[in-house]
Amino acid sequence: MQNLPKNKKIILFDGVCNLCNSAVQFIIARDKKDVFRFVALQSDLGLEICNYIGIDPKITDSIILYEPGIAYYYKSEAALKIASQLGGFYGFLASFNFFPKKINDSVYDYIAKNRYKWYGKKEHCMIPTPELKAKFL
Repeated sequence: MQNLPKNKKIILFDGVCNLCNSAVQFIIARDKKDVFRFVALQSDLGLEICNYIGIDPKITDSIILYEPGIAYYYKSEAALKIASQLGGFYGFLASFNFFPKKINDSVYDYIAKNRYKWYGKKEHCMIPTPELKAKFL
């Protein structure tokens, strides 16, 4: 874990989920300040990070935003913090923090619970293209 970039926020995502992979592609395209790096939850590093922060990846249906040495966030809080970093219209989405976390998380949980049914899943984690390889740890 010492090799994690200190100045990057790490997004852990379900590497076989089509919705999650689309979200990663969406974030990469809008990460103009190069804030984020990505790790599949199923990868060795993803499992190591989850173990370090005390989250069982086998029972989480969540994206995780990990800021090494600072904090971690999951579910709606992670999604809203990520959106706030993208700026512009997406930063506006952070205003949904106005709603109680319980309400935001219930919407998040409903989508997470149905993501495979609605969007499908892959047999294996996504392999980044050579152009995107630097964004993944």
